[in-house]
Amino acid sequence: MRTASPILPLISFAAFAAVLVLTGVSRADDSGAPVPPPSSPLPAGAVPALTTPTRSTPLSASQTSATPINGAETDTRSAGFTGWAKPAWLTDLSFGIKESYDDNVLRVSGKGLPADSSSVDVLSLKLGLDLSSWLAADPGTIQTFSLIYQPDRAIYNQAPSENFTAHRLNTVLKGRSGNLTFSFDDAFLYNDGSKLAPTYALNQLSNADANQNDKYRNSLAHAPARERRNQYQDRYAALLQYDTKYLFFRPISGLNYINMDTYLFNTSLAPYKGYQDYVDRYDVNVGGDLGFKVSPTWAFTLGYRDGYQYQQQYSETINSDQHESSNHYQRLLFGLEGKLSWLTLKLAAGPDFRDFNPNTPINDLHTTRYYGEAAATANFSPSQSLTLNYKDYVFVSSTGLVPYEEYTYSLVYHWNMSRQLGIDLGAKLFEHNYTLGNDSTGSAPSLRLDFDYEALGGITYAITPHLIASLTYNYDEGRNGLGTLPAKYEPSYRDFEEGVFSAGLQYRF
Repeated sequence: MRTASPILPLISFAAFAAVLVLTGVSRADDSGAPVPPPSSPLPAGAVPALTTPTRSTPLSASQTSATPINGAETDTRSAGFTGWAKPAWLTDLSFGIKESYDDNVLRVSGKGLPADSSSVDVLSLKLGLDLSSWLAADPGTIQTFSLIYQPDRAIYNQAPSENFTAHRLNTVLKGRSGNLTFSFDDAFLYNDGSKLAPTYALNQLSNADANQNDKYRNSLAHAPARERRNQYQDRYAALLQYDTKYLFFRPISGLNYINMDTYLFNTSLAPYKGYQDYVDRYDVNVGGDLGFKVSPTWAFTLGYRDGYQYQQQYSETINSDQHESSNHYQRLLFGLEGKLSWLTLKLAAGPDFRDFNPNTPINDLHTTRYYGEAAATANFSPSQSLTLNYKDYVFVSSTGLVPYEEYTYSLVYHWNMSRQLGIDLGAKLFEHNYTLGNDSTGSAPSLRLDFDYEALGGITYAITPHLIASLTYNYDEGRNGLGTLPAKYEPSYRDFEEGVFSAGLQYRF
């Protein structure tokens, strides 16, 4: 078993308290975007937020919620067939059910373990509370103070080991007082899933018939299964922003905390050959941005972050390889953010100065890497939009030992064909590059460059303002990108395909 840090889960509360103490107030909405004052180049609710505490981890469409945080918008102020209209402080009360068919639950190649399929039932609730009136503050200071509780129960009928219940609690606090803007956005997750991770092995033999080659699968293949396991996660983004006519200053902090509560075994011995051990990890940083306004709605930014990434080290009884890649980083960011009548944009990029600990399996412990992220939304008309997201950064692997570079690209087109009918079409690309390290052991050695190409399409139809139906299809194709990979690492086992068809129904009070 593992020992988790008792301090990190308190960081979110400390940041939350700091915002309250420094500002006396705050508030927010589901988008997670900072809400600046009118003099800021970022109009309220307009700019895509790079600080939204979400993860770029690729999930299977079969395990996502039936009551999404950002779903189709309908007017539910009038009572539905129940005759009951929710009070103003109850911002959201909805129930959802989603039925899916997943044709490759573990995203394996099928050359060893079979690509098993399953039907999946997801039952969801979303409860949103507006607590802005609970805080004593000057009128208009608190713009948003909301809590959203969202439990999801996922049942894999032909693969019960993948069943889980996710408990999500999102806290959003944003506000404004004069030239000062405040924002705190926290996303907490407790996932009540199996503590036994998957075993990626066809058998436990040691002779010529042995086959544990699935342990070399695509690193983007085990992410969905990992996210179904028992764990705690907490992510927050907190900021203050002070505006003047030509400048703004924005202190900022962020956390990505992942505490895996799964069993650990020595995978060199039967019956645990191919079993996947997971480690705890986190990324926490503080810093600030200085904005130079070139117009009332546009600004160039210069930013700095001081951060630390932690990766749990395996005990020697679990793994004789004692590498771990915890590191300190300093990051310079050059950015642009703003809004036109049809375009909202925020981007930042710059050098990432890394200092890895001496146990890191990397050739240069003091290395400079690239960091970049961007979010843009183009509204071609009141009914059509195109959303682009991009991120490139270095993190520590969930399977231990090594660091890796993660790239995420997403492009989604939305069209409201009518007041009732909407369509979504999109494409995503995920890339995990482990070649910055030099470790040749484990299930995720440094000899690894993995891709996941995803295409998606969906239709939503508002039967009534309260009752919404949806149909979606997601297709993922995983590929090995390292043509020089030695045969002993079984490169063909890194290729996979997964298709998920889903039909959902959501009722909103």
